[in-house]
Amino acid sequence: MAKYDLTPLLVPYLDRHLVFPLMEFLSAKDIYNKNDTLQAKVDILSKTYMLDYIIDIITELYPDKKNMDELFERRAEILDQLMALKDANKDILDLLSNDGVMANISGMREGPKGLVAFLTKEYDFNIENIDRFYTLAKFVYECGNYTHSTSYLYFCLLVMPPTDKNYLNVLWGKLASEILSQGWESALDDLNKLKEYIDANTFSSSLQSLQHRTWLIHWSLFIFFNHVKGRDLIIDMFLYKPNYLNAIQTMCPHILRYLAAAVILNKQRRSALRDVVKVIQQESYTYRDPITEFLEHLYVNFDFEGARQKLHECQVVVFNDFFLVACLEDFVENARLMIFETFCRIHQCISIGMLAEKLNMNPDEAECWIVNLIRNARLDAKIDSKLAHFVMRTQPMSPYQQILEKVDSLSVKSEALQALIERKVKARIQDPRWGQDYNN
Repeated sequence: MAKYDLTPLLVPYLDRHLVFPLMEFLSAKDIYNKNDTLQAKVDILSKTYMLDYIIDIITELYPDKKNMDELFERRAEILDQLMALKDANKDILDLLSNDGVMANISGMREGPKGLVAFLTKEYDFNIENIDRFYTLAKFVYECGNYTHSTSYLYFCLLVMPPTDKNYLNVLWGKLASEILSQGWESALDDLNKLKEYIDANTFSSSLQSLQHRTWLIHWSLFIFFNHVKGRDLIIDMFLYKPNYLNAIQTMCPHILRYLAAAVILNKQRRSALRDVVKVIQQESYTYRDPITEFLEHLYVNFDFEGARQKLHECQVVVFNDFFLVACLEDFVENARLMIFETFCRIHQCISIGMLAEKLNMNPDEAECWIVNLIRNARLDAKIDSKLAHFVMRTQPMSPYQQILEKVDSLSVKSEALQALIERKVKARIQDPRWGQDYNN
Protein backbone atom coordinates (compact mmCIF):
# COMPACT_ATOMS: atom_id res chain seq x y z
CA MET A 1 0.00 0.00 0.00
CA ALA A 2 3.00 2.30 -0.24
CA LYS A 3 1.51 3.45 -3.56
CA TYR A 4 -1.19 5.47 -1.79
CA ASP A 5 0.81 6.45 1.30
CA LEU A 6 0.97 10.26 1.49
CA THR A 7 3.67 10.43 4.17
CA PRO A 8 6.46 11.38 1.70
CA LEU A 9 4.26 14.25 0.44
CA LEU A 10 3.23 15.42 3.93
CA VAL A 11 6.66 15.36 5.62
CA PRO A 12 8.18 18.42 3.83
CA TYR A 13 5.42 20.62 5.32
CA LEU A 14 5.55 19.29 8.90
CA ASP A 15 7.82 19.98 11.84
CA ARG A 16 9.98 16.93 12.54
CA HIS A 17 8.23 16.40 15.89
CA LEU A 18 4.91 16.15 14.04
CA VAL A 19 6.43 13.64 11.63
CA PHE A 20 7.33 11.23 14.43
CA PRO A 21 3.71 10.12 15.15
CA LEU A 22 3.30 9.36 11.44
CA MET A 23 6.43 7.19 11.52
CA GLU A 24 5.15 5.34 14.59
CA PHE A 25 1.91 4.67 12.70
CA LEU A 26 3.79 3.35 9.66
CA SER A 27 5.82 1.05 11.91
CA ALA A 28 2.63 -0.51 13.25
CA LYS A 29 1.20 -0.98 9.73
CA ASP A 30 4.34 -2.63 8.26
CA ILE A 31 3.88 -0.69 5.02
CA TYR A 32 7.64 -0.29 4.61
CA ASN A 33 10.66 -2.36 5.56
CA LYS A 34 11.06 -2.30 9.35
CA ASN A 35 14.73 -1.30 9.32
CA ASP A 36 14.09 1.47 6.78
CA THR A 37 11.38 2.88 9.04
CA LEU A 38 13.65 2.71 12.10
CA GLN A 39 16.44 4.48 10.20
CA ALA A 40 13.98 7.17 9.10
CA LYS A 41 13.04 7.70 12.76
CA VAL A 42 16.71 8.11 13.68
CA ASP A 43 17.20 10.62 10.86
CA ILE A 44 14.18 12.62 12.04
CA LEU A 45 15.16 12.63 15.71
CA SER A 46 18.85 13.28 15.10
CA LYS A 47 18.23 17.03 14.87
CA THR A 48 16.20 17.09 18.09
CA TYR A 49 17.31 16.68 21.70
CA MET A 50 15.27 13.52 22.27
CA LEU A 51 18.33 11.38 22.98
CA ASP A 52 16.52 8.72 25.00
CA TYR A 53 14.33 7.91 21.98
CA ILE A 54 17.33 7.90 19.67
CA ILE A 55 19.25 5.50 21.92
CA ASP A 56 16.26 3.13 22.14
CA ILE A 57 15.74 3.10 18.37
CA ILE A 58 19.45 2.58 17.58
CA THR A 59 19.52 -0.28 20.09
CA GLU A 60 16.59 -1.88 18.24
CA LEU A 61 18.09 -1.17 14.80
CA TYR A 62 21.61 -2.34 15.67
CA PRO A 63 21.31 -4.92 18.50
CA ASP A 64 25.05 -5.67 18.33
CA LYS A 65 26.11 -2.03 18.64
CA LYS A 66 27.94 -1.69 21.95
CA ASN A 67 29.70 1.67 21.83
CA MET A 68 27.18 4.50 22.24
CA ASP A 69 29.33 6.68 24.46
CA GLU A 70 29.02 9.60 22.04
CA LEU A 71 25.22 9.57 22.39
CA PHE A 72 25.38 9.38 26.18
CA GLU A 73 27.87 12.26 26.24
CA ARG A 74 25.55 14.32 24.05
CA ARG A 75 22.66 13.49 26.36
CA ALA A 76 24.64 14.74 29.36
CA GLU A 77 25.54 17.95 27.50
CA ILE A 78 21.88 18.57 26.66
CA LEU A 79 20.86 18.11 30.30
CA ASP A 80 23.57 20.58 31.36
CA GLN A 81 22.36 23.11 28.78
CA LEU A 82 18.78 22.67 29.97
CA MET A 83 19.75 23.29 33.60
CA ALA A 84 21.76 26.37 32.58
CA LEU A 85 18.78 27.77 30.63
CA LYS A 86 16.45 27.14 33.55
CA ASP A 87 18.84 28.90 35.93
CA ALA A 88 19.09 31.87 33.54
CA ASN A 89 15.27 32.12 33.41
CA LYS A 90 14.61 31.48 37.10
CA ASP A 91 12.80 34.82 37.53
CA ILE A 92 10.17 34.01 34.90
CA LEU A 93 9.88 30.35 35.95
CA ASP A 94 9.15 31.52 39.50
CA LEU A 95 6.34 33.70 38.14
CA LEU A 96 4.84 30.77 36.21
CA SER A 97 4.97 28.52 39.27
CA ASN A 98 3.10 31.09 41.36
CA ASP A 99 -0.61 30.22 41.14
CA GLY A 100 -1.65 33.66 42.34
CA VAL A 101 0.34 35.41 39.63
CA MET A 102 -1.03 33.15 36.92
CA ALA A 103 -4.59 33.72 38.17
CA ASN A 104 -4.06 37.49 37.90
CA ILE A 105 -2.52 37.16 34.44
CA SER A 106 -5.35 34.96 33.15
CA GLY A 107 -7.93 37.47 34.33
CA MET A 108 -6.32 40.50 32.70
CA ARG A 109 -7.64 41.91 29.41
CA GLU A 110 -5.22 44.81 28.88
CA GLY A 111 -3.17 43.12 26.18
CA PRO A 112 0.62 42.61 26.10
CA LYS A 113 1.52 46.24 26.92
CA GLY A 114 -0.74 46.43 29.98
CA LEU A 115 0.33 42.99 31.18
CA VAL A 116 4.02 43.84 30.88
CA ALA A 117 3.45 47.09 32.80
CA PHE A 118 1.63 45.16 35.56
CA LEU A 119 4.34 42.47 35.82
CA THR A 120 7.10 45.07 35.78
CA LYS A 121 5.49 47.08 38.59
CA GLU A 122 4.37 44.20 40.81
CA TYR A 123 7.03 41.53 40.18
CA ASP A 124 10.02 43.40 38.73
CA PHE A 125 9.59 41.65 35.38
CA ASN A 126 11.95 42.70 32.58
CA ILE A 127 10.56 42.30 29.05
CA GLU A 128 14.11 42.31 27.69
CA ASN A 129 14.48 38.77 29.09
CA ILE A 130 11.68 37.34 26.97
CA ASP A 131 14.04 36.37 24.11
CA ARG A 132 16.03 34.31 26.56
CA PHE A 133 12.85 32.67 27.83
CA TYR A 134 11.77 31.91 24.26
CA THR A 135 15.12 30.11 23.82
CA LEU A 136 14.30 27.96 26.86
CA ALA A 137 10.80 27.19 25.51
CA LYS A 138 12.23 26.09 22.15
CA PHE A 139 14.92 23.99 23.88
CA VAL A 140 12.31 22.24 26.05
CA TYR A 141 10.22 21.58 22.92
CA GLU A 142 13.22 19.99 21.17
CA CYS A 143 13.64 17.75 24.24
CA GLY A 144 10.09 16.47 23.71
CA ASN A 145 8.59 18.02 26.84
CA TYR A 146 5.53 19.43 25.11
CA THR A 147 3.55 20.16 28.28
CA HIS A 148 6.20 22.57 29.56
CA SER A 149 6.83 24.11 26.13
CA THR A 150 3.08 24.78 25.84
CA SER A 151 2.99 26.76 29.11
CA TYR A 152 6.24 28.62 28.34
CA LEU A 153 5.09 29.62 24.85
CA TYR A 154 1.68 30.62 26.21
CA PHE A 155 3.42 33.11 28.51
CA CYS A 156 5.48 34.41 25.56
CA LEU A 157 2.26 35.08 23.60
CA LEU A 158 0.78 36.94 26.56
CA VAL A 159 3.63 39.45 26.85
CA MET A 160 4.93 39.63 23.27
CA PRO A 161 3.53 42.25 20.87
CA PRO A 162 2.64 40.88 17.40
CA THR A 163 5.53 42.95 16.00
CA ASP A 164 8.13 40.98 17.99
CA LYS A 165 10.69 39.17 15.79
CA ASN A 166 9.84 35.82 17.43
CA TYR A 167 6.06 36.23 17.56
CA LEU A 168 5.33 34.12 14.47
CA ASN A 169 7.74 31.40 15.63
CA VAL A 170 5.98 31.33 19.01
CA LEU A 171 2.60 30.89 17.29
CA TRP A 172 3.92 27.92 15.29
CA GLY A 173 5.62 26.42 18.36
CA LYS A 174 2.53 26.77 20.54
CA LEU A 175 0.38 25.11 17.87
CA ALA A 176 2.82 22.19 17.52
CA SER A 177 3.03 21.77 21.31
CA GLU A 178 -0.75 21.67 21.68
CA ILE A 179 -1.07 19.14 18.84
CA LEU A 180 1.56 16.87 20.36
CA SER A 181 -0.06 17.23 23.80
CA GLN A 182 -3.42 16.38 22.16
CA GLY A 183 -5.08 19.48 23.57
CA TRP A 184 -7.47 19.84 20.65
CA GLU A 185 -9.54 22.79 21.92
CA SER A 186 -6.44 24.88 22.62
CA ALA A 187 -4.88 23.67 19.38
CA LEU A 188 -7.93 24.91 17.44
CA ASP A 189 -7.64 28.32 19.13
CA ASP A 190 -3.96 28.48 18.20
CA LEU A 191 -4.75 27.43 14.63
CA ASN A 192 -7.23 30.30 14.31
CA LYS A 193 -4.76 32.80 15.80
CA LEU A 194 -2.05 31.69 13.39
CA LYS A 195 -4.48 31.79 10.46
CA GLU A 196 -5.54 35.35 11.36
CA TYR A 197 -1.90 36.43 11.65
CA ILE A 198 -0.95 34.90 8.29
CA ASP A 199 -4.00 36.34 6.52
CA ALA A 200 -3.55 39.81 8.04
CA ASN A 201 0.19 40.19 7.42
CA THR A 202 1.98 41.04 4.24
CA PHE A 203 5.09 38.90 3.98
CA SER A 204 8.11 39.85 1.92
CA SER A 205 6.70 37.94 -1.06
CA SER A 206 3.52 36.20 -2.20
CA LEU A 207 5.48 32.96 -2.26
CA GLN A 208 6.20 33.27 1.46
CA SER A 209 2.49 33.77 2.22
CA LEU A 210 1.71 30.73 0.09
CA GLN A 211 4.29 28.64 1.97
CA HIS A 212 2.87 29.62 5.36
CA ARG A 213 -0.65 28.72 4.25
CA THR A 214 0.58 25.39 2.89
CA TRP A 215 2.26 24.54 6.21
CA LEU A 216 -0.88 25.56 8.10
CA ILE A 217 -3.03 23.32 5.89
CA HIS A 218 -0.87 20.31 6.72
CA TRP A 219 -0.63 21.04 10.44
CA SER A 220 -4.38 21.58 10.65
CA LEU A 221 -5.04 17.95 9.62
CA PHE A 222 -4.09 16.81 13.14
CA ILE A 223 -6.81 19.05 14.58
CA PHE A 224 -9.54 18.57 12.01
CA PHE A 225 -9.51 14.78 12.32
CA ASN A 226 -9.49 14.84 16.13
CA HIS A 227 -11.66 17.82 17.08
CA VAL A 228 -15.40 17.23 17.40
CA LYS A 229 -16.14 20.05 14.91
CA GLY A 230 -13.24 19.21 12.61
CA ARG A 231 -15.28 17.70 9.78
CA ASP A 232 -17.14 20.99 9.35
CA LEU A 233 -14.11 23.22 9.84
CA ILE A 234 -11.94 21.44 7.28
CA ILE A 235 -14.59 21.99 4.59
CA ASP A 236 -14.97 25.67 5.51
CA MET A 237 -11.23 26.31 5.42
CA PHE A 238 -10.03 24.10 2.56
CA LEU A 239 -12.96 24.55 0.17
CA TYR A 240 -14.51 27.92 0.94
CA LYS A 241 -11.48 30.06 1.80
CA PRO A 242 -10.09 31.07 -1.63
CA ASN A 243 -6.51 31.61 -0.40
CA TYR A 244 -6.34 28.13 1.11
CA LEU A 245 -8.05 26.41 -1.81
CA ASN A 246 -5.53 28.17 -4.07
CA ALA A 247 -2.67 26.89 -1.90
CA ILE A 248 -4.01 23.33 -2.15
CA GLN A 249 -4.36 23.53 -5.93
CA THR A 250 -0.94 25.14 -6.37
CA MET A 251 1.25 23.41 -3.78
CA CYS A 252 -0.42 20.32 -2.37
CA PRO A 253 -3.27 18.75 -4.40
CA HIS A 254 -2.80 15.56 -2.33
CA ILE A 255 -4.76 17.34 0.44
CA LEU A 256 -7.85 16.75 -1.73
CA ARG A 257 -7.92 13.24 -0.23
CA TYR A 258 -8.76 14.71 3.16
CA LEU A 259 -11.22 17.25 1.79
CA ALA A 260 -13.03 14.52 -0.14
CA ALA A 261 -13.04 12.25 2.93
CA ALA A 262 -14.44 15.06 5.11
CA VAL A 263 -17.36 15.59 2.71
CA ILE A 264 -18.06 11.86 2.59
CA LEU A 265 -17.96 11.65 6.40
CA ASN A 266 -20.16 14.71 6.96
CA LYS A 267 -23.82 13.98 6.21
CA GLN A 268 -24.78 17.57 7.06
CA ARG A 269 -22.56 19.06 4.34
CA ARG A 270 -23.82 17.22 1.27
CA SER A 271 -24.35 20.64 -0.33
CA ALA A 272 -20.55 20.88 -0.60
CA LEU A 273 -20.35 17.79 -2.81
CA ARG A 274 -20.80 19.66 -6.06
CA ASP A 275 -17.99 22.09 -5.22
CA VAL A 276 -15.64 19.34 -4.07
CA VAL A 277 -16.24 17.23 -7.16
CA LYS A 278 -15.58 20.29 -9.34
CA VAL A 279 -12.20 20.85 -7.66
CA ILE A 280 -11.34 17.15 -7.92
CA GLN A 281 -12.07 17.23 -11.65
CA GLN A 282 -9.92 20.33 -12.11
CA GLU A 283 -6.97 18.73 -10.31
CA SER A 284 -7.38 15.17 -11.58
CA TYR A 285 -4.36 15.59 -13.86
CA THR A 286 -2.10 16.33 -10.86
CA TYR A 287 -3.56 14.10 -8.16
CA ARG A 288 -5.99 11.23 -7.85
CA ASP A 289 -6.46 8.33 -5.46
CA PRO A 290 -9.30 5.86 -4.73
CA ILE A 291 -11.15 8.38 -2.51
CA THR A 292 -11.22 11.17 -5.10
CA GLU A 293 -11.93 8.64 -7.87
CA PHE A 294 -14.85 7.23 -5.85
CA LEU A 295 -16.55 10.65 -5.96
CA GLU A 296 -15.76 11.04 -9.68
CA HIS A 297 -17.22 7.64 -10.53
CA LEU A 298 -20.34 8.29 -8.48
CA TYR A 299 -21.15 11.94 -9.25
CA VAL A 300 -19.54 12.60 -12.63
CA ASN A 301 -19.70 9.30 -14.51
CA PHE A 302 -22.57 7.71 -12.54
CA ASP A 303 -20.54 4.51 -12.82
CA PHE A 304 -21.88 2.45 -9.92
CA GLU A 305 -19.69 -0.55 -10.68
CA GLY A 306 -16.61 1.68 -10.74
CA ALA A 307 -17.71 3.34 -7.49
CA ARG A 308 -18.17 -0.10 -5.88
CA GLN A 309 -14.65 -1.15 -6.85
CA LYS A 310 -13.19 2.15 -5.65
CA LEU A 311 -15.02 1.82 -2.32
CA HIS A 312 -13.22 -1.47 -1.76
CA GLU A 313 -9.89 0.27 -2.49
CA CYS A 314 -10.91 3.20 -0.28
CA GLN A 315 -11.23 0.91 2.72
CA VAL A 316 -7.59 -0.14 2.33
CA VAL A 317 -6.46 3.47 1.82
CA VAL A 318 -8.36 4.73 4.89
CA PHE A 319 -7.11 1.85 7.03
CA ASN A 320 -3.51 2.77 6.17
CA ASP A 321 -3.87 6.55 6.49
CA PHE A 322 -2.75 8.13 9.80
CA PHE A 323 -5.46 10.82 9.76
CA LEU A 324 -8.37 8.73 8.44
CA VAL A 325 -7.96 5.35 10.12
CA ALA A 326 -10.17 6.27 13.10
CA CYS A 327 -12.99 7.16 10.67
CA LEU A 328 -13.00 3.82 8.79
CA GLU A 329 -16.43 2.57 9.91
CA ASP A 330 -18.09 5.97 9.41
CA PHE A 331 -16.42 6.34 6.03
CA VAL A 332 -17.67 2.97 4.71
CA GLU A 333 -21.17 3.57 6.08
CA ASN A 334 -21.47 7.02 4.55
CA ALA A 335 -19.93 5.98 1.23
CA ARG A 336 -22.45 3.15 0.95
CA LEU A 337 -25.24 5.60 1.75
CA MET A 338 -24.01 7.93 -1.01
CA ILE A 339 -24.04 5.08 -3.56
CA PHE A 340 -27.48 4.09 -2.35
CA GLU A 341 -28.93 7.62 -2.51
CA THR A 342 -27.53 8.25 -5.98
CA PHE A 343 -28.77 4.88 -7.26
CA CYS A 344 -32.23 5.58 -5.84
CA ARG A 345 -32.44 8.91 -7.66
CA ILE A 346 -32.23 7.00 -10.94
CA HIS A 347 -34.27 3.87 -10.11
CA GLN A 348 -37.60 3.66 -8.28
CA CYS A 349 -37.93 -0.13 -7.95
CA ILE A 350 -34.64 -1.76 -6.99
CA SER A 351 -33.62 -5.38 -6.53
CA ILE A 352 -32.06 -6.00 -3.10
CA GLY A 353 -29.58 -8.41 -4.70
CA MET A 354 -28.47 -5.80 -7.22
CA LEU A 355 -28.11 -3.17 -4.49
CA ALA A 356 -26.14 -5.58 -2.29
CA GLU A 357 -23.68 -6.07 -5.13
CA LYS A 358 -23.26 -2.31 -5.55
CA LEU A 359 -22.61 -1.87 -1.81
CA ASN A 360 -20.18 -4.80 -1.39
CA MET A 361 -22.67 -6.55 0.91
CA ASN A 362 -24.53 -9.85 0.84
CA PRO A 363 -28.34 -9.66 0.24
CA ASP A 364 -29.29 -10.33 3.89
CA GLU A 365 -26.93 -7.59 5.13
CA ALA A 366 -28.27 -5.19 2.49
CA GLU A 367 -31.89 -5.87 3.48
CA CYS A 368 -31.12 -5.30 7.19
CA TRP A 369 -29.24 -2.13 6.29
CA ILE A 370 -32.23 -0.78 4.28
CA VAL A 371 -34.64 -1.72 7.09
CA ASN A 372 -32.53 0.28 9.54
CA LEU A 373 -32.54 3.26 7.20
CA ILE A 374 -36.35 3.14 6.97
CA ARG A 375 -36.61 2.67 10.73
CA ASN A 376 -34.42 5.70 11.43
CA ALA A 377 -36.54 7.85 9.09
CA ARG A 378 -33.65 8.34 6.67
CA LEU A 379 -35.40 6.56 3.80
CA ASP A 380 -38.96 6.76 2.51
CA ALA A 381 -39.46 3.32 0.95
CA LYS A 382 -41.18 -0.03 1.40
CA ILE A 383 -39.70 -3.52 1.09
CA ASP A 384 -41.30 -6.44 -0.70
CA SER A 385 -39.55 -9.47 0.83
CA LYS A 386 -41.30 -11.95 -1.49
CA LEU A 387 -40.03 -10.28 -4.65
CA ALA A 388 -36.75 -9.27 -2.92
CA HIS A 389 -36.96 -5.66 -3.95
CA PHE A 390 -37.91 -2.33 -2.44
CA VAL A 391 -39.84 0.59 -3.90
CA MET A 392 -38.78 4.20 -3.40
CA ARG A 393 -41.35 6.90 -2.78
CA THR A 394 -40.72 10.29 -4.32
CA GLN A 395 -38.70 12.58 -2.07
CA PRO A 396 -38.75 16.15 -3.34
CA MET A 397 -36.27 18.47 -1.68
CA SER A 398 -37.95 20.70 0.88
CA PRO A 399 -38.08 24.45 0.15
CA TYR A 400 -36.18 25.00 3.40
CA GLN A 401 -33.30 22.80 2.21
CA GLN A 402 -33.29 24.49 -1.20
CA ILE A 403 -33.00 27.92 0.46
CA LEU A 404 -30.17 26.70 2.69
CA GLU A 405 -28.18 25.43 -0.29
CA LYS A 406 -28.76 28.68 -2.21
CA VAL A 407 -27.61 30.75 0.80
CA ASP A 408 -24.48 28.59 1.20
CA SER A 409 -23.66 29.05 -2.47
CA LEU A 410 -24.26 32.81 -2.37
CA SER A 411 -22.11 33.29 0.75
CA VAL A 412 -19.19 31.48 -0.89
CA LYS A 413 -19.50 33.52 -4.08
CA SER A 414 -19.80 36.76 -2.07
CA GLU A 415 -16.67 35.97 -0.08
CA ALA A 416 -14.71 35.17 -3.24
CA LEU A 417 -15.93 38.41 -4.84
CA GLN A 418 -14.98 40.41 -1.74
CA ALA A 419 -11.48 38.89 -1.74
CA LEU A 420 -11.09 39.75 -5.44
CA ILE A 421 -12.19 43.36 -4.90
CA GLU A 422 -9.82 43.76 -1.93
CA ARG A 423 -6.90 42.48 -4.04
CA LYS A 424 -7.78 44.90 -6.85
CA VAL A 425 -8.04 47.86 -4.46
CA LYS A 426 -4.76 46.92 -2.78
CA ALA A 427 -3.03 46.65 -6.16
CA ARG A 428 -4.30 50.10 -7.15
CA ILE A 429 -3.11 51.66 -3.90
CA GLN A 430 0.35 50.12 -4.26
CA ASP A 431 0.67 51.06 -7.94
CA PRO A 432 2.48 54.46 -8.08
CA ARG A 433 1.03 55.10 -11.55
CA TRP A 434 -2.55 54.98 -10.28
CA GLY A 435 -4.22 58.37 -10.58
CA GLN A 436 -1.68 59.78 -13.05
CA ASP A 437 -2.89 61.41 -16.21
CA TYR A 438 -1.76 59.04 -18.97
CA ASN A 439 -2.91 61.43 -21.66
CA ASN A 440 0.04 63.73 -20.99
